[in-house]
Amino acid sequence: MDFDVIIIGGSYAGLSAALTLGRSTRYVLIIDAGKPCNRQTPHSHNFLTHDGDRPADIAKAAKAEVLKYPTVSFLEGKAISAKQIGIGFTIGLEDGGSFTARKILLATGLKDTLPNIKGLAACWAISAIHCPYCHGYEVKNEKIALLMKGDHAFEMAKNLHLWNKDLTILTNGKSGFTAGQTEKLKSKSISILEEEVVELEHQNGQLQHIVFKNGGKKAFKAIYIKPEIKQHVNFNEQLGFELTDLKTIKVNEQQQTTASGVYAAGDCTTLFRSLPIVTAAGNMAAVMINKELISEDF
Repeated sequence: MDFDVIIIGGSYAGLSAALTLGRSTRYVLIIDAGKPCNRQTPHSHNFLTHDGDRPADIAKAAKAEVLKYPTVSFLEGKAISAKQIGIGFTIGLEDGGSFTARKILLATGLKDTLPNIKGLAACWAISAIHCPYCHGYEVKNEKIALLMKGDHAFEMAKNLHLWNKDLTILTNGKSGFTAGQTEKLKSKSISILEEEVVELEHQNGQLQHIVFKNGGKKAFKAIYIKPEIKQHVNFNEQLGFELTDLKTIKVNEQQQTTASGVYAAGDCTTLFRSLPIVTAAGNMAAVMINKELISEDF
C-alpha cells in the first residue's frame, strides 16, 4: 500500500482527521478538489475561537498545521473511483493517476442543488441561508423569508420564530399546510404566500427584493432555503456501503460505513452541517481508523 489512509476531501472533517492520524505517525494522503460547499460564505459562526472568521482562512490555517507532520501529504485533484483490492483500496483520480491505502476516509461533503430561481445561486451562503445556528444571529429581528412548504416549512418556521418575528413563508405554489398548521402560523403573525418566486434581486449576493411571477416584489433581508442534496461521487455503489433515506452516508457512532475499512465524516454523513460537529466527526473517525490499524498489526 502507498499509504495507511487516504482521505478524500480536504476541508474541516478531512483536515481534522489528518491531524489526528499525522500525530499517530500514520502515512496519510489527503485528496481535495478545492471546491468546498461554503466557498461563497463570507463568515463562519458558532465555532469556538473562529467566530466571524472567513471559512477559507480557517481551512488555510488548518491545512498549514496538518502539513507540519511529515507523514501527511496533500494532493489537489478529484478522486472519481474507489475499489477494494485485497486488504486495501485503490483510489483513481480524474487525471488518470491512482494511489492505494489500507483504509479510506470519505470527507467529501455534499453537493447542493438549488431551485432554478434567478439570482439564488449568487445569494447562496451569503443572504440565501440554510441554518439559523450558523447565520441566524446576524439577521435576527430582520424581515426574513422562508422558501419551503408543508411540514418542513412549519417546523422551520417554528424554529426561526425565535430569531425573527417578521417572517414570511414562500411556498412557491400550494402551501401543503394542514388547517391546524395554518391557524398556528397565523396566530404567530407568520405570513404565507403561495405566489411563484421568479427572481432574487441582490447586490453582490446581498438580497434586496424577492420578485414573484405576478409581477409583485417584496423586500427581505435574507431567505432561508433547503437545497436538494446528493453525494459528489457514487462511492456507495463502487464500494458497496449504504446511504440513509436522506441520501447521506450511513455511519455508526465510530464513523464506520457499512463497508469494511471505509469510514466517512463531515457533511456527507449528516444534514447538521456545522463546523464544530464535522470537525469532531473527523477526529473521531481518525481515532477509530488508527485503532483498527493497531489491532490488525499488533
